[in-house]
Amino acid sequence: MNRVAMATIIPPDILLDFYRRGVFPMAMDGELRLFSPDPRGVIPLEKFRVPHGSRKTLRDPEWKVTVNAAFEEVVLGCAERDETWIDETIFGSYAELHHLGHAHSIEVWRDGELAGGLYGVAIGAAFCGESMFSRVPGASKVALANLVERLRGRGFVLLDTQWVTPHLEKFGACEIPRSEYLEKLAKAVEMKTSFWE
Repeated sequence: MNRVAMATIIPPDILLDFYRRGVFPMAMDGELRLFSPDPRGVIPLEKFRVPHGSRKTLRDPEWKVTVNAAFEEVVLGCAERDETWIDETIFGSYAELHHLGHAHSIEVWRDGELAGGLYGVAIGAAFCGESMFSRVPGASKVALANLVERLRGRGFVLLDTQWVTPHLEKFGACEIPRSEYLEKLAKAVEMKTSFWE
């Protein structure tokens, strides 16, 4: 973990370089800290699974899913918790990265309201998940399943979750050594695909 001085935003070229090197920032205690976990959490796209108890939730026709329709609202939703690493610098940095076409969101709507979603950074054929949230039970599961479907359909080969939580583990998330992650990342970022177009 490294510490860097806080700025208004992290310049996009520097932020993208962090991701190419397997590093991501978090704001903690008034400082911007850089992390590169060992082991690293990933969801192997070919091993993604929907837990039996979640299948009915995902089939519910009342969900509406969009892509990049409310990026800033999703980031703010992810920050709605007692302790958050998303401050003004992080928010502004990823909003700018989204404006430039590198950061993306999946939104899940219910009755016309934002029910949940996730966001992350796409670079080459790697998608680095940053955070997700639910205001309605099941919404983050819907977002994750739609993300994986999109990544599979567009030739992505790496889905980075940073760490593994019990929630993500149910969907096939696992830990791999940082050295293995960096090898996979180096190959993925050189591949050509598009999350959005």
